[in-house]
Amino acid sequence: MTKFSQEYMQIIMVTDKDNISTLPFAERVRLGVQKALRKLAEESALKGESLVVKIEGEVKEVPAKDLLANMPKAR
Repeated sequence: MTKFSQEYMQIIMVTDKDNISTLPFAERVRLGVQKALRKLAEESALKGESLVVKIEGEVKEVPAKDLLANMPKAR
C-alpha cells in the first residue's frame, strides 16, 4: 500500500445509523469530498481511465482501478 493510500484514503464512512447533521461542518465537508473522490475513481475505473495523484511528492498517473483497489469500501 502506498503512502498516498495510507494517509489520504483512510475514510471514516458515516453509516445510515449515524446522524450526519450532528457532525462538525468540517467533518461533513471532508466526508462529502471523500464520497466524491470514490465516485470519481469508480466511474473512471469503469471507463478504463487513469487519475493523476501526488504520491510522496511526485505527480503520477495511476489507473483508476488500482487506486480504487486501495480505497476502503464504502459502507
